[in-house]
Formats: sequence, structure tokens, C-alpha cells
Amino acid sequence: MKIAVAGKGGVGKTLICGTLARLLARDGYSVLAVDADPAMNLAFSLGIPATEVSKIVPLTENEELISSRTKAPYGSTFGALVNLTPTVDDITEKYGIVGPDRVRLLVMGTVRSGGSGCMCPANSLVRALIRHITLVEKDVVVMDMEAGLEHLGRATVRGFNVLLCVVEPGLQSIETAARIKRLANDINVKEVVGVGNKVTSKRDVKSITESLEKIGMPLLCSIPFDKNIIRADSSRAAPIDYAPSSKAITAIKDLEKTLLTRYT
Repeated sequence: MKIAVAGKGGVGKTLICGTLARLLARDGYSVLAVDADPAMNLAFSLGIPATEVSKIVPLTENEELISSRTKAPYGSTFGALVNLTPTVDDITEKYGIVGPDRVRLLVMGTVRSGGSGCMCPANSLVRALIRHITLVEKDVVVMDMEAGLEHLGRATVRGFNVLLCVVEPGLQSIETAARIKRLANDINVKEVVGVGNKVTSKRDVKSITESLEKIGMPLLCSIPFDKNIIRADSSRAAPIDYAPSSKAITAIKDLEKTLLTRYT
């Protein structure tokens, strides 16, 4: 099962992605969590200690790795001869960090060159790695995507079983969801579903449901607003460790069960 998590910045993508990864690992799956968001906060949501997080070098900033695999100098752009099919089958094991519950984290970092047609070395490596992950990696892959639409524009989530589009009460996240839905359809993502977060009432659920229906996206589940999530963030603790029985974590457990029923 391969799950991508997308949405407007601040809606709670990383909370859902990290908690799902931990829950799936506890249920016996081999889980690869991919941080493709430039904010790179998935490590904290997974519960990886700050001392280890500080040592992480995102793949797109690993000059030696990029140069050796793409046969082009780090930072090269147009005009450079770049190996567009670099070897990536060992990267998950070599550069992934093992966190709590044996979840393996891979931090992509940011490809700074603009344009969906860019063939710079870092982008070439990321493309090849995502292709490898979507076609080869076994058990479960959970990808925390960036707040914008860059990875969808680069078609890096083609081949995932489902894209969870996280929304919250309010029009801005719904507007982002509509753009994500259009791009996802263009690159044949198998299924795009909504996940409501920070919900405070039945009225919120009704509003989100109706708004998503207008863009052809079903609401898969709703996660209630939970102050424990804010407290966990302030403590730099994984929400699943800080408040394992909280309302939000319980709702994400239900989401995990739904995903396993539908996609395994």
C-alpha cells in the first residue's frame, strides 16, 4: 500500500502522515515514511529525537550522493550531461533513518530549480527514487508532500494507491484541494479522498463534506480539533507518544483501519 498525504500548509498533513506510519508499523507492516515537504517536520511527528534530526542531511543536499549517482556536478542545471536513470535501489537502506516502531524515514528535501521540465541532477535523483519507491518498495509507503503542488506537477506520486487530501474548515484549504484533485487526475493517481482535520462540530463535517462533493472528492473521515496536538508540537514530541488516547489519535486509528480495509 502506498499513501500520499497532501494539502494546504498548516492543515495537519504531517500529524496524519507520521501517526499513520507509526500505527501501521505497530500492526506489523514494514513502513517507509518519506518526507517530501521542505518544512521537513515528519521526523518530529514520528518521534525521532532532536539529536538525530539535527544529523539528517536531505537527499537533495547530499552533494556527494547526487554527483556520484547522476554523473553531474552538484548544482548543475540546463546544459549539463545528467544520468537520468541513476541507481537508487540502495538509497532507502543507506540513507533512511530508523525511528520508533522501526519506521524508516527518508528525507527528500527541496529541489530548488523551477519548472516541471527541469533535469538538474537533484531532480533526476528524486524522480528516479520516487519511481523506485512506488514500483518496488514493499509493504507500506507513506509520503508527506509539500504544502504546494510541486510534487504533483512533477508527477512524483503517480503509482500511489491513494492520495489523502487533508482539509480543515474554511475555504482556503478547499480551494487547494480542488487544484490537487485536478492535477492528480491529470497524472492518473488511482484515488483522491478528503480527510477533514481540526473539526469542532457536526456543522464543520457537513460543510467540508458538501464542499468536497462539489469538486468530486469524497470525505473519508474527520479528525476532531485536539489541544493535545498543539501541546505535543510545543514539546517537540510525537502526538502518538504524547497523548496516545487523545481524540485526534483515536480518529487517525480509525482512518488506518479504513485504509487497510480498502487498499490491502
